[in-house]
Amino acid sequence: MEELETVELETGANPQAAVIWLHGLGADAHDFEPVVPMLDLGPGRPVRYVFPNAPQRPVTINGGRVMRAWYDIVSMDRAAQEDAVGIGASAAAVENLIVREMSRGIDSRRIVVAGFSQGGAIALFTGLRHAAPLAGVLALSTYLPLADLVVSEASSANAGLPIFMAHGNADDVVPINFARNSRKKLAQMGYDLRWTEYSMPHAVIPDEIEDIRTFLMQVLD
Repeated sequence: MEELETVELETGANPQAAVIWLHGLGADAHDFEPVVPMLDLGPGRPVRYVFPNAPQRPVTINGGRVMRAWYDIVSMDRAAQEDAVGIGASAAAVENLIVREMSRGIDSRRIVVAGFSQGGAIALFTGLRHAAPLAGVLALSTYLPLADLVVSEASSANAGLPIFMAHGNADDVVPINFARNSRKKLAQMGYDLRWTEYSMPHAVIPDEIEDIRTFLMQVLD
């Protein structure tokens, strides 16, 4: 996969932390830009937010229409075959973004990988397998893809990684049971999991944004 196009926002000069935030299926890098002002961590915590664009690809579940997607989805049946090649390619591209932030002077322990829906799946898949220790993962309205592979390839450097995982109990796109089952798997693997359910559909709401801000303040302290 070619290097991902990105949109970047910095909350202050000389950022000492980075959040790499992946959009959901069919959205783009601008999707979560409006959230940044609501995540103010204070003048002493300048953060670089990196919003990458997923590549354009046909998505089977959407009738083969071409759209921005981190991987193909054949069916929302969790027993259906997952797009291991697409997931792996997107994870490798996000790994490159992590390395790029490190080359710009950000310690890996001050990098959070975040994502919504399909982007959250890639955030989990990438973060749990990354060789260098990270600050945390934000997994919003999502699930753990290729769970057995993640178990076998989990990085010892990120054992106990803080994970903020949240889901709407009225989500009609990614069923909440997908997230609950992933939560159970991640807890069994020993991660520092913070789980919250909200009264919302497949979305992000102000209460959740405030909880995300609290999480970021904790892991980027």
